[in-house]
Amino acid sequence: MKTRVVVYTGKGGVGKTSVAAATALLCAERGLRTLVVSTDVAHSLGDAFDRKVTNVPTRLGRGLWAQETDAYEAIRASWGAIQEYFVKVFKWRGLDDVRAEEMTLIPGLDEIASLLQIVDHVDGGRYDIVVVDAAPTGETVRLLSFPEAARWWLERILPIQRRATRLARPMLRHVTTMPVPEDRFFRSGEDLFRKLDRMNQLLSDTEMTSLRIVLNLEKMVIAEALRSFTYFHLFGYVTDLVVCNRVLPDDAGPYFAAWHDAQRRYLPQVQESFAPVPVREVPFMPHEVVGIETLRELGLALFGKEDPAAFYYRGRPYRVERENGGFALSLELPFASRGDLDIRRSREELVVQVGSWRRNLILPRILVDIPTRDAQLRDGVLRVYFASAKKH
Repeated sequence: MKTRVVVYTGKGGVGKTSVAAATALLCAERGLRTLVVSTDVAHSLGDAFDRKVTNVPTRLGRGLWAQETDAYEAIRASWGAIQEYFVKVFKWRGLDDVRAEEMTLIPGLDEIASLLQIVDHVDGGRYDIVVVDAAPTGETVRLLSFPEAARWWLERILPIQRRATRLARPMLRHVTTMPVPEDRFFRSGEDLFRKLDRMNQLLSDTEMTSLRIVLNLEKMVIAEALRSFTYFHLFGYVTDLVVCNRVLPDDAGPYFAAWHDAQRRYLPQVQESFAPVPVREVPFMPHEVVGIETLRELGLALFGKEDPAAFYYRGRPYRVERENGGFALSLELPFASRGDLDIRRSREELVVQVGSWRRNLILPRILVDIPTRDAQLRDGVLRVYFASAKKH
C-alpha cells in the first residue's frame, strides 16, 4: 500500500497550519497511522496542537505523530560534503571560518532540505499518510520547481565535471593550492540530486499525492492562490481541494457586515475559478483554534464524516493524444494568458514558461523526432500540435 501524501499550502496567515493539523488529527482518529510535518521555517505546528513538537516525529496520541523539521540538521544531512568543500575554497580565498560557512548556505536550501525529509518518511513505510504543512505558496512553488533543475544537473553536468576533475586532479595539485573536489563531493551531489528527483516523482505521483490550497476570501489572497494553482499545474502537481478558511456566518453582526458581504461576493468567483476542483468552506471559529478539541472541531467542519485522506479530484497534468494524423500535447494552465506564455522546443524537450516560471517537459519517445507545428491556449488548456509522423 502506497503512503498517502497531502501537502497544504497557502499565503502566510490564512490558517494552513491549523487546517493541516486538523486533517492529520481526523486521519489518526479514523485509524490511519498519521504523521504531520511542518516544512515551513516559521514553525507553528506545535502551537496548533498546544504540545511540544521536536525535530523527530513526536507522538501526540494514538496513531498521530508530528514533526517540525530542524532546517540546519536537514542541511547537514543532505549538503554536508558539498558544503565542506566550498568552505575550504572560501577559506583558501581568505574568508574566516564563520563567513566561509555562511557563504555556502544557498537561499532556500533550508526549506528544500526540510522538504526532502518527506521522501524518507514515505520510503520508510511507517505511516499510512503524511500531511505536510508547507511553506507559503511563493516559496512552495519555488521549491517544487527545483527538482527538475536538479535532474538536468544530475544527467548532463555532474558526470562531465566528475570525469574532468578526475583526469585533471593530479595536474591541478602541482599548479595550484586551491582545494580540488574529491569523489566524495560528487557522490554527495549525486545523492542529493537523486533524492530531489525522487521527491519530484513522489509529489507528482497522482496515485499517492495531492496539493491542497488554503485561502481566505480576500482579493489579494485569492489572486495568489490562482497564480499558485497555475504554477502547480505547470509542474505537474495536482490540486485536489481548495479550502476557504474563516468564512463569516450570516449572523456575524453589523460590525462584520462589510467583510461578510465581500466574502459572499468572492465565494462564487472562487468556486467558478477553481472548478472542477472542489471548494470547501470552514467557518470562522468563535474561539482560538489551539489544542486537540478545537482542531477536531475544525476538521469536522471541513470533512464531516468523509475521509480526509481521500482524493477529492483527480486530474491529469498533461496528456498526449493522436489528432488529425499527428499528435497534440495538452497541458492544463488555468488562469494563464497568452501574454504570459512562452514556448520553445529542443529535440526531446518542450520548454513552457508562464511568467517567471519555466518547466522543461521531457517529451514522450514517440514525439522526439516529430516537429512542432502549432500551439494554442484556449479555456485554460495549452495544446501543442506535432506534425504527422508520416510526412517526416
